[in-house]
Amino acid sequence: MSSQISQSQSQFKKTAMPCGELIDSLKAKFGDGIVKLDVHEREAGREGTVQSRDLWVEVALPAFRPFIEHLFTYDFVSFHVLSGDDTGDTVTLNYHLSLFQRARGGRIGVTLTVRVPKDSLSLPSIFDLLPGSEYSEREMREMLGVDFDGLPNKALVFLPEDWNEEIKPWRRDQTGPAPEIIRELE
Repeated sequence: MSSQISQSQSQFKKTAMPCGELIDSLKAKFGDGIVKLDVHEREAGREGTVQSRDLWVEVALPAFRPFIEHLFTYDFVSFHVLSGDDTGDTVTLNYHLSLFQRARGGRIGVTLTVRVPKDSLSLPSIFDLLPGSEYSEREMREMLGVDFDGLPNKALVFLPEDWNEEIKPWRRDQTGPAPEIIRELE
């Protein structure tokens, strides 16, 4: 798929397409794979015109990788950061992305949320599509315990080399740090 994406990158449209067209395309392609979808518009300037839109989408786990690949058919995807949280029975991951079109007001921010069940903490890596995601995926692996299939380097980023990798610092369950090893900051 990544070779197809590289070929399509040279064919991006020179004018911004309406955000509604992207939303319609996503709904048609993913249907029930979209759990939730919201759009927030940002106005600016003297006339208060819409300068950018932010699309907040939660997808079901099987739709995650195909969803990211589909974004490349719309425009070039820029990866910003990956955030995550222990939300009970799942680890919730938020991929913060942007589509930058070549027209004023054409930027579309995309926050893609996926919930990964704790009994199967595995997700396909997007490193081959967006190499800038490497450190964020490694961080989520070491802090929350999510394994990213296809991520070539899974070494620790922030924790010391001798860290017990069974302890996941951001987890709120039995895999999180024991109270006796947590130090209060002064």
